[in-house]
Amino acid sequence: MTAKASGNTPYGSRKYQDIDDYHSAQEPFIKERLAMLRAAIHAAVPGLTETISYNMPTFRLRTNLVYYAVHKNHIGFYPTSGPLKAFADRLDKFKHSKGAVQFPHNKALPLDLVRDMAQFRARQATARDSESDAE
Repeated sequence: MTAKASGNTPYGSRKYQDIDDYHSAQEPFIKERLAMLRAAIHAAVPGLTETISYNMPTFRLRTNLVYYAVHKNHIGFYPTSGPLKAFADRLDKFKHSKGAVQFPHNKALPLDLVRDMAQFRARQATARDSESDAE
């Protein structure tokens, strides 16, 4: 299954107001996947705030932790480079780069991996805050 080509990429002409607005612009199949992704992120790190950054759904805990975006054939998940290095052994079945991983629309979402990456990012953010407080 593929997503609509126009208006649903982070780089499209539509500027999203919030994550609900972003989700509402997607096809039903994609909306369901995004809802599962969103719930997994919130379950992993309670107390996150939501925003749109770079026109993508973004989850914050003192800093931006993780982002995601719908593309034609996949959902791009952007946890930054740290989690991708830490969980490299679990990424072999997904196309990925230094800062992103692609979850194809035709495969189940790896929600355990998403939760683990979100928790990793939260620990990174908390550690940075602790270091700043100590200075």
